[in-house]
Amino acid sequence: MQQNMQPSIFQSIVRHPAFLLIVGFVMVLAFMVGAQVFMQILSLPPGKIDAIDLLEAVIAASMCMIGYWLFVRFIECKPFADFAMDRALQEWGFGAAVGAGAMVMTVGVIWALGGYTVTGHNGPEVLVGVLAVAIISGVTEEVLLRGIVFRFLENWLGSAAALALSALLFGVLHLGNPNSSWLAAFAIALEAGVLLGAIYMLTRRLWAAIGLHMAWNSVQGGVFGVAVSGTDVKGLLISKSSGSDLLSGGAFGAEASLPAIIICTSIGVFFLWKAYQNGQFVHPSLHRFKTGMAAVKIRALTP
Repeated sequence: MQQNMQPSIFQSIVRHPAFLLIVGFVMVLAFMVGAQVFMQILSLPPGKIDAIDLLEAVIAASMCMIGYWLFVRFIECKPFADFAMDRALQEWGFGAAVGAGAMVMTVGVIWALGGYTVTGHNGPEVLVGVLAVAIISGVTEEVLLRGIVFRFLENWLGSAAALALSALLFGVLHLGNPNSSWLAAFAIALEAGVLLGAIYMLTRRLWAAIGLHMAWNSVQGGVFGVAVSGTDVKGLLISKSSGSDLLSGGAFGAEASLPAIIICTSIGVFFLWKAYQNGQFVHPSLHRFKTGMAAVKIRALTP
């Protein structure tokens, strides 16, 4: 007699993308809290010592990746593809080039329109602290927002809804940053949320998104001396902004400016078009919405 292969109610719940999204998010956050506890146990010297900041960033990023690996391997029971090492450097470099190029173009336009002025410079030692910020934001935010939130929303609701909701969440989370505003949150959601989601869709792994995120922050703050998401960063160049916040981004940084919205969103839309051309979109499905049934796997592409 043929056995009934219908999953139980419990199996349907624990396999549902919404349930896995919550479990994965909480699990990774727990490991990041564990990193904070571990650093307290180490009794690292207090203060803004760049070398200590870098060590703390590496520990936090490592714990985040370990938590994500454990979740994927033992809760999802899937291969750990997001951080597979083949093409890792190539994809990270591709993302870093995109992030650096986008920020160079953005600040270049602001400078040409009179909203950015260089007033001095710092020594290369400031880059240690910049690297610390880039590592912790690039790794942890991409694991949480693209590796977990976007991926499971896409499995459940399709690519368009996942992109919109993950980008919106990314913007809202930046409302708690220093010098933030609704305009800044909107800019982050539209330009960065779309661009990072699009490059993840194109490669189907996290390396490129992490590279883009790291380079975006490093060039904006570490090279041009512009605030990064509302936080002042010592960069190679000492600068000041002038004119309207819509032109320069004001105290939040160049990423909250109109040039950034236009340039970075345009790059994101281009990547979305490339992803669509290559069959990287997951279309919405009423059956999948009701059942939580995972979307068909999409192959990763080499940039």
